[in-house]
Amino acid sequence: MVTFFKYAIPALVLAMVPLLLSPPVVQAAEAKRIGKFGEWDAYTRGSGSGQFCYMVSKPKTASLQSRRGEIFFLVWHRPEQEGFDVVQIDIGYPLKEGSEVEVRIGGDAWLLFTEGENAWTYNQTDEKTLVAAIRKGSHMTVKGMSSRNNPTTDKYSLKGTSSAHAAINKACGRQLSG
Repeated sequence: MVTFFKYAIPALVLAMVPLLLSPPVVQAAEAKRIGKFGEWDAYTRGSGSGQFCYMVSKPKTASLQSRRGEIFFLVWHRPEQEGFDVVQIDIGYPLKEGSEVEVRIGGDAWLLFTEGENAWTYNQTDEKTLVAAIRKGSHMTVKGMSSRNNPTTDKYSLKGTSSAHAAINKACGRQLSG
């Protein structure tokens, strides 16, 4: 019995150290759905300087879906950080290190850098042109390569993207010229 306590108490203390050293957990603001626009949903979260607005969709078809986690394509705004039209893909599996994800709309294609299970555009110019294509297109294909060298192809409908984009712009107070 003494041997049990000799190891159990130090293990318990070690397990609690991260809890004691971490800052207090702040209740995350609930996402508020602005609306459903075709195949896309628009949400806002937080308020004031912490406001975050985004449009999101799941693929209509996804390869290897039974072996993957959640799959989403997002376009988001964070006004406080001056982040607008940020493109993010949550692909649902660990991507191959150093690989790129290809997004194709019509005859145009963009390569996105990857980290973990996510992909993002390289720069604001790519974000701007990709979001413009999303708003004008009808279908989008996303191709990735898993860390186990399994290629995937996900197909999205772009129905409702212009309205969803307008909704997140309005919710985040973004004024577009022209």
